[in-house]
Amino acid sequence: MNIEWPGVLDPTMLHTSYVSAVDALADAAKGGRWDDVLRLLDSADNLSPNQWRIGGRSWFTPLHQAAWLGAPLQVVEDLVARGAWRSLRNADGDRPIDIARKQGHNHVVEALSVRESGGQAQRKFAAWDQRLAELIAERTQGFEPVKTRPVPTEIIALEQIENLWFGYPGMYGGFNMSMYKDRLFVESWCRVVSGSGQAHVITEGGCVLVEEGFV
Repeated sequence: MNIEWPGVLDPTMLHTSYVSAVDALADAAKGGRWDDVLRLLDSADNLSPNQWRIGGRSWFTPLHQAAWLGAPLQVVEDLVARGAWRSLRNADGDRPIDIARKQGHNHVVEALSVRESGGQAQRKFAAWDQRLAELIAERTQGFEPVKTRPVPTEIIALEQIENLWFGYPGMYGGFNMSMYKDRLFVESWCRVVSGSGQAHVITEGGCVLVEEGFV
């Protein structure tokens, strides 16, 4: 089963029931109501632990809020166990561990630890981010514009995500991303357009079309 990138920033492009569930999750996390946070994640269909408030500016997920508020260690561990990404950055570029350190919440730092990327890896991820954003823009130029958050490719590597799916609203399809031999492999398609499938390989040096016509 693919893990989804919750990158849509415009709430009008999503089902109202999902937006309402996300608002409830964000309110519970901001208020430190951790029992409600975990209950919502366990009961609401397709509600991601990596979802920030849609239309919000901070991009704080429940794990960022837990780091900010100094939630009990068990809460942090429960969120991570439910798939919360420790490497995901907020709008200021901070990961949960960075926030916990700044707030002096040392009791959760170890649970929030994530593999650090050196300068060379950061340059690679930055290049991947740019080329992936360009590819998504090119592949969706015929659809209604959607305000989205660019996919941070470092999470695919650091969280060891086998497949990351980004469903683009109005496309009736989207983008499936994975890593293979230190390269980013991207398949994209529109289900209502025959032969729309394309596969690209992204490296630090470029983006190459390697297959098309499937789906």
